[in-house]
Amino acid sequence: MAEKGRHRVRQAVVGLLAHVDAGKTTLAEAMLAAAGAIRNPGRVDSGDSHLDTDAMERERGITIFSSSAALDWGGAHLMLVDAPGHVDFSAEAERTLQALDYAILVVGAGDGVQGHTETLWELLERHSIPTFVFVNKCDLENPGLEELLAELSSRLSPGCVDAEALLAGDPAATEEAAASDEAALDEYLESGELAPATLARIVAARGVFPSFFGAALRDVGVRELLDGVSRLIAEKDWPTEFAARVYRVGRGARGERLAWVKVTGGSLRAKMQLAGSDRGVTWQEKVNEVRLYQGASFETVAEVSAGRICAVTGLTRVVPGSPLGAEPAGERPVLAPVLSYQVIPEPGADVSALVRALRELASEDPMLGVTWHEQLQEIHVQLMGEVQQDVVAALLRERHGFAVTFGPGGILYKETLSAPAEGVGHFEPLRHYAEVRLLVEPLPRGSGVEFGTRCSTDDLDLNWQRLILTNAQERDHLGPLTGAPLTDVRITLLAGRAHPKHTEGGDFRQATYRAVRQALMGAREREECELLEPWYRFRLAVPAERVGRALTDLTRMAAVFEPPVATGDVVRVVGEVPASEVGEYALEVARYTGGRGRLALELAGYRPCHNADEVVAAAAYDPEADLPNTPDSVFCSHGAGHTVKWYDVSAHAHTEVDPARLRPYRPADAAFFSK
Repeated sequence: MAEKGRHRVRQAVVGLLAHVDAGKTTLAEAMLAAAGAIRNPGRVDSGDSHLDTDAMERERGITIFSSSAALDWGGAHLMLVDAPGHVDFSAEAERTLQALDYAILVVGAGDGVQGHTETLWELLERHSIPTFVFVNKCDLENPGLEELLAELSSRLSPGCVDAEALLAGDPAATEEAAASDEAALDEYLESGELAPATLARIVAARGVFPSFFGAALRDVGVRELLDGVSRLIAEKDWPTEFAARVYRVGRGARGERLAWVKVTGGSLRAKMQLAGSDRGVTWQEKVNEVRLYQGASFETVAEVSAGRICAVTGLTRVVPGSPLGAEPAGERPVLAPVLSYQVIPEPGADVSALVRALRELASEDPMLGVTWHEQLQEIHVQLMGEVQQDVVAALLRERHGFAVTFGPGGILYKETLSAPAEGVGHFEPLRHYAEVRLLVEPLPRGSGVEFGTRCSTDDLDLNWQRLILTNAQERDHLGPLTGAPLTDVRITLLAGRAHPKHTEGGDFRQATYRAVRQALMGAREREECELLEPWYRFRLAVPAERVGRALTDLTRMAAVFEPPVATGDVVRVVGEVPASEVGEYALEVARYTGGRGRLALELAGYRPCHNADEVVAAAAYDPEADLPNTPDSVFCSHGAGHTVKWYDVSAHAHTEVDPARLRPYRPADAAFFSK
């Protein structure tokens, strides 16, 4: 275990999150100006804000990429991270959470808590990030402080307390804070108050959520927010062993690749050698520069200590979420696209170069999910919506000179298995040889694809085994029902065979692909393949007189929901619904409620498809005609290679498997890694 206690300072990385148009970037500008970090606050609508540094952000007046700036206030060093607010870029906002010690959730006084606000709140809760609330635009028409605080308490958490009253020692607010912590309650009962360190500890433990009120554009309540945050952040110990996590990857002003990292242990130095792994393949690279950014400008430094954020050059293999040093692997993201769009280039464009350009963008945004469909000769990407389409198109045009449009979005289905399936692939044209035998097992929902080996090194050299696993990971394997990507399975190498003279690396690639595909075809024959579709978690609020229409619609959409809950003249319904059924229903809600209804959606994960037979029939996918994903094998006979159909391959295979290797997986069996 790393030694503790080397770095102990009052500092924090504080993220600003909000629903779009709540005034988040305006608040960041006001905080920086109040602290003297910038001379004058910029304006989003004027296109001169310091934290919206990209031309597309200034043109659209929204935050697309997270940006950072630092300030000092009240003896504390605060590093602000302005995260995107538009729902199309919520995946970028979620990645930003990996860097945060605290968050400021901005709520518009007039609009109140929105559906996306609740989604952000749940993400903050999932990542256990202590949170302050700033209710902005209080200079405009709003229901009043008491009503606003009541809405925060009912829609977000009962722990939302008036920060001004709490910091002033108001008995009611102090008692409410003390009630969330046993030791604090004892302290309050003894002395009638809480020490500043106790309040900071309660906030850090998410016992209370101090809520501030103001108007950032008019510089109202901003200094009170800075006072409160600087007083209530807790000192933190950091390990001395180097650790860091990448939370964003992008490009600098000169086109250089930048990795933004949060240092969580020791220190990060220029020219430092870092090691990591990418799909099981280890790499080592050197950090060239270490930069501290203040909006668009930066200074180059020699070292950054634990608890701080910075950007580095020189790392070409990392992606958002990559752990460095002693940092453990992170959790899978909650927010992800569920729509797949065809990318349509101009006639005569170099499609191979376009795919490479898109994959470069995908290294900065792993959710982009670039896929080349050989059979259709089409490129597809996964996107959150139309605004993200515009951004991707602009990046392709500016960086690579491609002009593209997008086809209509379609639901991104996935496939999995309901039972284990064994597969074998053989590739033996003349003077080539490789055979691979695999086991494909179902995993719990949300697991992705895992890889590992139970093959003995007596049967197959370890270098060949590693090559097979690398080959298994380098492509998305397609299911045999609709050709959708395979997910939630573990692929285990059971056996393999090489020839001492004729085996080359590419032979095992072919054998591996065919082994996976043959296993899936056998499962399809036994009706053990399962089609999955994305489901949304929804929150629907409608006027009481329209609840009958809402429930009828939800039933028609195959939704699963809890009994409606009435609050005054508003009825709220929560549940889950297939993404394929939602379509433009949010607009429909606005129409039939006269603008008083709201629908909020977030990805709940993949579930069995509610109309699988219909989707499979519509896809009309023939897995045997998909030649780039063939399940057949090639054997050599009489000096020539010949194709053996997938259902006959097992009878011709050269390897056998010890039945003990087919037992259910146990963690001690092998080291697995995920894709």
